Amino acid sequence: MKTNGASTSFWLASAAMPSFAPLAGPARADVCVIGGGMAGLTTAYLLSREGKSVVLIEAFELAAGESGRTTAQFVPPDDFYCEIEKSFGAEGARKVATSFHVATDLAETIAKTEAPDCGFERLDGYLYCLPGQDMKVLAQELDSATKPGVEVERLANVPGLPFDTGPCVKYVGLGQFHPVRYLAGVANACSRQGVAIHCNTRALDIQGNGANQIVQTAHGDIQANAVVVATNTPFMDRVVMHTKQSGYRTYVIGIQVPRGSVPRILLWDTGDPYHYLRLDSPPSASSTDTLIVGGADHKVGQDSHPEHRYGEIEQWVRDRFPMAGAVTHRWSGQVMEPADKVAYFGRNPMDQGNVYLITGDSGTGMTHCTAGAIAITDMIMERPNAWADLYDPSRKATHGLGDFVKEQANTLAQYKELVTGGDVDEADQIKPGEGAVLRQGASKLAVYRDESATLHVRSAICTHLGCVVAWNSAEKSWDCPCHASRFGVDGEVLHGPAAAPLGPGKFRGS
Repeated sequence: MKTNGASTSFWLASAAMPSFAPLAGPARADVCVIGGGMAGLTTAYLLSREGKSVVLIEAFELAAGESGRTTAQFVPPDDFYCEIEKSFGAEGARKVATSFHVATDLAETIAKTEAPDCGFERLDGYLYCLPGQDMKVLAQELDSATKPGVEVERLANVPGLPFDTGPCVKYVGLGQFHPVRYLAGVANACSRQGVAIHCNTRALDIQGNGANQIVQTAHGDIQANAVVVATNTPFMDRVVMHTKQSGYRTYVIGIQVPRGSVPRILLWDTGDPYHYLRLDSPPSASSTDTLIVGGADHKVGQDSHPEHRYGEIEQWVRDRFPMAGAVTHRWSGQVMEPADKVAYFGRNPMDQGNVYLITGDSGTGMTHCTAGAIAITDMIMERPNAWADLYDPSRKATHGLGDFVKEQANTLAQYKELVTGGDVDEADQIKPGEGAVLRQGASKLAVYRDESATLHVRSAICTHLGCVVAWNSAEKSWDCPCHASRFGVDGEVLHGPAAAPLGPGKFRGS
């Protein structure tokens, strides 16, 4: 299965998705959904249940993007209720709490009816501070989460762990599941409900106005009354949404622990970057569970050799769980961090017609994708939604302005690479299985040498807004440090906002 990176997640290694043929020619539907992950499939599922005709297209295979790389938890906001309240007031925190509660309930219902093998279960989650950190955040979070009715309490420590966390906030009734098995069930249900699903069909552009939208693909155009862009980050918006959010890589390991040695909980700390963990148990009798632990985040394209981050997470685990055994899986994913800490879903601010977005997952993609699918279904069905105004993509980044300015300064600083030298001076310095940016006259080339020593040469200029891409040795990809686009070694788009592949490049002597 082709995915958007070289690593394979625990989920993709332990379950399979149904496959669907590419689009065979022009098509027509009430709604065209772009993206075959959690957001897209859930939206297609809900709309088809409402009687809408739906065409869903996916550039690779279903769940081949970030939904197959998640840790698949339904948890509180990544930046906590106390931060949401600071920015959007108690009413904003209430809307987030409501959306998260409704989304988790819906996912549980879908799991029971469409994917009973996905292992959806309700669990308690715990937030704790690292040594030396200000404990006030726990009191603030307890207060801010209590106001909108979130079931929380403060405890002296997280129970059942082999290390002392110190004081923590306990959240009751969160959730987790196997995302690929869940999405396989949703995809099959969509198909039964009449959704036309087409894999290996990339959306190239969206044209039209009002209720007459045209999604352009290499296999034919799709005409629709409405379009839902559920591609982790929108591909057809050149600037606006990409100044409102930033892409981060996050790293995950699966490590074996004796069965029953770790309590069935969700856990995360207040570090920056923070660590988060959950447990997965095989349905059959086994002597081991898999502890799934993530963290060590960094801006996309700003660490060319990030493999050390897996080692840092592993050491974090072994320092706290001395019974841990072998690491069985290592993978990375991508999250989009909104400037003001709240996701975006609703009408595309650059389009006056019926084009909708779901983006800004901020590390809680399963919850945000489900809440976004609910809100957009309500919008398309022309009925009110209790939280849509909060998540509106057209809102200004007036909250979290300091972070917004910092992120924009970081982005602008990356353009200096246009005038610097390359990572190496000559292509023969690039080892098999590695890539590097090389300057050739006024141009910069992205040069990859495969294991058979063949060179793959592309332009190093991102096709989104002209930033110089950087090598990612962990995923064998070219990543843009400006707006988080990613490309394969042959230039194909792995992750937007870029919609076009890296341009051709010719290395002298190749």
